[in-house]
Amino acid sequence: MDLGLKEKRALVIGASRGLGYAVALTLAREGCMVAVNSRNESKVKAAAEKITAETGARVIGLAGDVSDTTTPDDLVGSMVETLGGLDILITNAGGPPAGSFETFDEATWQKAVDTSFMSHVRLMRAALPHLRKSSTPSVLTMTSYTVKQPLPNLVLSNSVRAATVGLTKSLALDLGKEGIRFNSIMPGWTMTERVQELMAFRAKNNGTTIEEEAEKQTAEIPLGRMGQPQEFANAAVFLVSPAASFIHGVALAVDGGIIKATL
Repeated sequence: MDLGLKEKRALVIGASRGLGYAVALTLAREGCMVAVNSRNESKVKAAAEKITAETGARVIGLAGDVSDTTTPDDLVGSMVETLGGLDILITNAGGPPAGSFETFDEATWQKAVDTSFMSHVRLMRAALPHLRKSSTPSVLTMTSYTVKQPLPNLVLSNSVRAATVGLTKSLALDLGKEGIRFNSIMPGWTMTERVQELMAFRAKNNGTTIEEEAEKQTAEIPLGRMGQPQEFANAAVFLVSPAASFIHGVALAVDGGIIKATL
């Protein structure tokens, strides 16, 4: 299937590693021009160079912390100036720290809101004028399956990521008439650095090993294994592509069936 992504211009946030990197790499393989973002300048430049070397696509690295109020405008502006426009925006941010409700103070809650919710708001606000000039505008928010099935000791993520799904659906209703598609994608347990960090946190709390915690988590997944970043990226890239032109306002789980709800 031709996804219709050749020469499209995409901005992928949080893309120096993990799921964001896999998405950016897959977009480049499909012929997109891609701007990848990370807080760490050396890491994001290295990621951009690696993707270009593998795919031959035009890829640029843009450093910046999207939890800062001015960074989203700067990122979108730099991307448009360099690549000449914006067709696809994929918003993504690192998850808040694990812990119970009473362990977090006001500042930690505010940081979680700025990182995992307001970053999406600000990026979309900055991107909309440019998306309106595109013939195939698409926005995808990356969240987590925990917005439908919360996990213990992830109260920050459970709470704040759910707001992003609500934002995405609201904008799908409000802006769909302009032809701008908004969707959300909810990864389940996928073999990334973030998951390794969560397994380490559990192992420390439970007096076990990372391997034991991973085995326990895998036992809850109907497919019997954790996902691979490429499997997630395949779904994400399809959703933002013109091939998915009538898919709008959905929150798609890529979770191996772990969500138990029927809807």
